[in-house]
Amino acid sequence: MEDKGATRVLYALKSTGPQGAEALARRLKVTVVAARQQLGRLLDKGLVRFEDRREGVGRPKRVWSLSDAGHARFPDSHAAATVDLIQAIGAAFGAEGLDRVIAERERATRRLYAERLRPGRSLAERARLLAEQRAEEGYMAEVKRQPDGSLLLIENHCPICVAARACQGFCRSELKLFRDVLGPDARVEREEHILGGARRCAYRIVPAE
Repeated sequence: MEDKGATRVLYALKSTGPQGAEALARRLKVTVVAARQQLGRLLDKGLVRFEDRREGVGRPKRVWSLSDAGHARFPDSHAAATVDLIQAIGAAFGAEGLDRVIAERERATRRLYAERLRPGRSLAERARLLAEQRAEEGYMAEVKRQPDGSLLLIENHCPICVAARACQGFCRSELKLFRDVLGPDARVEREEHILGGARRCAYRIVPAE
């Protein structure tokens, strides 16, 4: 079991992505030496990896990120049981039956989200409330306003990733769900996708034209 310092390093790399020891030290408010010591211990355990990137002249910059084992420290909720259930539904009722199950899950989630977002008068407020709901569900979600004025809903972790790999209808369902609950005055597009090889899922939210 990792100590608190190692856990904070793993969380920072998961939530903010690859970075150098100096940036990590600033984020965690520790010395660079302390950050490098933690990274070295995690490297020995196979939980992080690094890449030396050359940027202009001078020494290459060492950039740290989570390894597959490091990502696995952020669990996929009930993964094995969920995949078994998906396969059983598909075997018993076929693809159409599985689609009906996903649609019913979407309807129930839509009701929950609609109630959660009800106090949000502006699009930005609704996006913030949606991110709070998703964060409570384990998605490590946040909303950031971009330089062009758009909003970026970021999910740094997917607690149903194994299930989504087994049945990508879950991902299609979530994009439709976000569009529905944010309302007709919002346009939502997925820009990054964990299943597509990105380290996170990200959705750009802009006012509808």
